[in-house]
Amino acid sequence: MKRKSSLGLAGILGLTLVLSACSGSNDNNNSSPSTSASSAPSASAQASETAVGQFPLKEQITLKGVAKRPPLAPSDFNEQPLIKELEKNTNVHIEWDTTVDTDFIAKRNLLLASGSLPDFFFPSQFNDIELLKYGKEGTIVPLNDLIDKHMPNLKAILDRRSDIKAYITAPDGNIYALPVGEEIGSGQQVIGSQPNFLYINQEWLDNLGLQMPTTIDEFTNVLKEFKTKDPNKNGKADEIPLTYIDNFWTGDIGYLFGAFGVPDKTYRPNNFTFLDHLNVDNGKVTVSAQQEGFKQAAAYLHNWFKDGLVDLDAFTHDYDTYFARGKTPDETIGAMIWWDKNDVAGPERGKHWVHVPPFKDMVVEFSNGGDGLDRNGPAITRDNKNPEITAAWLDQFYAPEMAAQARFGPIGVWFEKDASGKLVQKQIENPGEFRQSSAVSNGIGLLLTDMTDKVGYIEPRAQERIDDISKYYLPQMQKEKFPNIFFTEEELEVIERLKPDISDYINKMRAKWLLGGGVENDWDKFQKTLDKMGVQELLKVHQAGYDRYIAAQK
Repeated sequence: MKRKSSLGLAGILGLTLVLSACSGSNDNNNSSPSTSASSAPSASAQASETAVGQFPLKEQITLKGVAKRPPLAPSDFNEQPLIKELEKNTNVHIEWDTTVDTDFIAKRNLLLASGSLPDFFFPSQFNDIELLKYGKEGTIVPLNDLIDKHMPNLKAILDRRSDIKAYITAPDGNIYALPVGEEIGSGQQVIGSQPNFLYINQEWLDNLGLQMPTTIDEFTNVLKEFKTKDPNKNGKADEIPLTYIDNFWTGDIGYLFGAFGVPDKTYRPNNFTFLDHLNVDNGKVTVSAQQEGFKQAAAYLHNWFKDGLVDLDAFTHDYDTYFARGKTPDETIGAMIWWDKNDVAGPERGKHWVHVPPFKDMVVEFSNGGDGLDRNGPAITRDNKNPEITAAWLDQFYAPEMAAQARFGPIGVWFEKDASGKLVQKQIENPGEFRQSSAVSNGIGLLLTDMTDKVGYIEPRAQERIDDISKYYLPQMQKEKFPNIFFTEEELEVIERLKPDISDYINKMRAKWLLGGGVENDWDKFQKTLDKMGVQELLKVHQAGYDRYIAAQK
């Protein structure tokens, strides 16, 4: 199996070099000024040669990379089979500094503040404000020329997908970070259109003779029964009726605010603060926390906390603690909000966990942002003395097979090849959790719908998710969302000045009201504070950006 993976990578590298040679090997402009001025084999000279097919390098170079890693992956990326093979085939060694995704942005920001920069971030996870800020001040370098001259795989993608090129290009015309992501589905049926599935323990319902709840009040009664009637039959009062992760990209209780007509959307871990708490209704952009339904939801759900129906660790959970919640010797949770039930419950228990269909008259969120693609992938810093080699190395991840292996797992571990040579997923017992250890990163590479003839990357559980969205959530889903547009520099200055503090304030008050109540007494003061903080100016900017985006689609 190891040999099979090695051959797969070697083939990818070979294809990259052929494409690179065809893309302009006689163009002297590919050389940097230092290459032209000297006959010595400098790093820049090696980079220029590499762009026309000279991997592996004659002399090894070392680059420093700061990476976000999946929570169960080895802390040293050089232990990853894919990275080992990539070093062997390129002769580029990476000194990795890796951090789990929940801590990555804080780690990255400390490095930026200290001025101690790596050669590249893997990925950068910069939001648009940061891309323009660090690009303008030169902390990260424009990638346009590097893509054109040293990244034939990515260039081929951008040449045929002008929409992706436009999506990653800043208002100043520069590309500061590489595109990443997976196209799975489209429109309201894209895989991430509804990131918060509400699941319930069917075995517990059966043990207590309860029916599937169809309203928020019926769900409340079920949670109370789970709390008091010993549904796991162990004679202990150890049941946690509902668990979730507060203010997270998936698993957030804001989904249930939709039962009061106003879904509350949070995206803090990706630092997309400009998307927090936004809804769009008939073309009008609103902040959820200014709507009456938000107040009603906070007041109603506080009673769950007061009555002990909700896991108080929801405010401190990370991946590890949340996944462990469902795997205790005696099953102790009755309902959960998450992306995939098997991540938390495990595949065996997951068989008796089922969807709670949206309640009657509930508004289901249509997730803000893009359609599975992001413009916050790897970025190269000003301290990088070998940007051409770095770009050529990163380009390996934009070959379809390599992108699939990096984002899911190697051939022989996650994938196998069928008779036609297409990559298909192996039988994996718990793919969601397994991916957290087998993947290098979901912050690198592109997997697009026009690649499925080569790479069967749409894993069975992804197709199942799209089917579940269509079956359960689509009929009551919002028709509009706020898109992941690139604002103008002037608009981003307003967002940078106002949105982080406003989002923090909303998140703080939401947590206060859920845990301690008091939203009715605080509401008028809360609204006045939002106005003083500039929420109307912020909405004006978002509305202008949204209107411009819609006009451009016509």
